[in-house]
Amino acid sequence: MWFKHLHLYRLHDAPELDAATLEEALAEQAARPLGGQDPRRLGWTFPGGRADTSRLHELQGQRLLSALRQERLLPASVVKEEVDERAAEVEAREGRKLRRQEKITLKEQVVEELLPRAFVRSQKIDLWWDTRRRLVGVNASSRTRAEELLDLLRETLGSLKVTPLATQVMPMRAMTQWLTDPASRPADLVVGDQVELKAKGDDGVLRARQVDLDSDEIQQLLESGRQASKLAVEIEGRLSFVLHDDLALKSLRFGDALIDEANASDDGDDALLRLDTDFVLMAQALGENTERLIAWLGGEAGTASDTQAP
Repeated sequence: MWFKHLHLYRLHDAPELDAATLEEALAEQAARPLGGQDPRRLGWTFPGGRADTSRLHELQGQRLLSALRQERLLPASVVKEEVDERAAEVEAREGRKLRRQEKITLKEQVVEELLPRAFVRSQKIDLWWDTRRRLVGVNASSRTRAEELLDLLRETLGSLKVTPLATQVMPMRAMTQWLTDPASRPADLVVGDQVELKAKGDDGVLRARQVDLDSDEIQQLLESGRQASKLAVEIEGRLSFVLHDDLALKSLRFGDALIDEANASDDGDDALLRLDTDFVLMAQALGENTERLIAWLGGEAGTASDTQAP
């Protein structure tokens, strides 16, 4: 269950809910099968799969929630082909061209008929809630998916004030500085071999993988005014990821020592016990290294009262 991506958010005035109350609220917004005309649906599911009986796993102040996103796949090309065919039949039969509104109505009819027969794609999205640090992290490949999950959490809790985590120094500025001036890098930060450089104007984006980021070629690109919008970094022996300019962490990889610790735990082949062990270790690592990353980026943006843990 180790997260692959992380979109980070700050909780403000989070509601005080015990585990039983939160579990009950999650059940009210539980995942259910898609209805015949439902294009998509999002609801809470069991983090541990079918063997699990709880939609909330909470240990040492760390909460794990999972949502199931279901979406019917109805390609636009399929709809267009069917609409065009039916429109041609009507036009041939009536000897006239269909008006724009008639074609819109015809398209709505086609979608309504085809949707129940469309394939359903399911995606599980995990959410980490650090109650002590008042942080939320969503394991999603895109910010859009993360925001969808937060909307579900707001609906579940009735209200929730949460904002994307922001730092005093913009990630793009810090990443560019780390590349331009190796001496500016924090002591336990190691630059990886992947970067995305954006240029001002219309020169586009340059992406490089498996390259020496301290090479003369990269330095020349930086000197020409390009800035780093993505950068592979490693926190020595703990965690590696690709840092994005919106503070998203992608392609997460946890340190070997942490994985070895998880594998050495005695779970007695109990899948749920193993889930809890892995989650606690992962959550601790994410919390500690998020704090380290925030410090590297000049501290968290906002007032002191917003950033202090209770």
